[in-house]
Amino acid sequence: MLVEHSIVGPLGADTDGQAVTALHWGRDGTLTEGPLFEQLRTEMDAYFAGNLTAFSVPLAPGGSDFQLKFYDALCAIPYGDTRTYGDIAKNLNVSAQAIGQACGANPIAILIPCHRVLSARGLGGYSGAGGVDAKVALLRLEGAAGLLI
Repeated sequence: MLVEHSIVGPLGADTDGQAVTALHWGRDGTLTEGPLFEQLRTEMDAYFAGNLTAFSVPLAPGGSDFQLKFYDALCAIPYGDTRTYGDIAKNLNVSAQAIGQACGANPIAILIPCHRVLSARGLGGYSGAGGVDAKVALLRLEGAAGLLI
C-alpha cells in the first residue's frame, strides 16, 4: 500500500510507468515499488503531516482537452484556498454542472485537488471514499476549515 494510514484512509495508486494515473482509496494499485512509488509516498506522507503544499510527482490523468484544462485549473488553486464550481465554470466557459461532473470523474483526487472546489452554498460533493467527510478532513488539513464554519 502506498499510504497505510492517512486522514482519508489507506491509499494506492496506478501508473503508466512514467506518471501517476489514478489514486485509489482502500486498495493497492499498479504502483507498488520503484522511484515513482517512493517519490509519491514521500510527498503524500509530507502532505498528510502538513509539511507539503504542492505535489511535484508527475501526473497523467488522461482525458479530453476540456478535462485536461479542468485538471490544470484545479492544480492552480493554492493550498488552503478554494474556488466554487461557478468560478471554475466561468473561467473555462462551461456550466457549473460540467465542473461538478468533472470533479466527480477526477482519477487522481488529492493530487489534483478537487476537494478545493465548493458549491456556491456549501461544500458540494466529493467522490473520494468517505465522501464529504473526507473533503472536510482535507480542507481542515490545509487550513481552509474557516470556510466550513
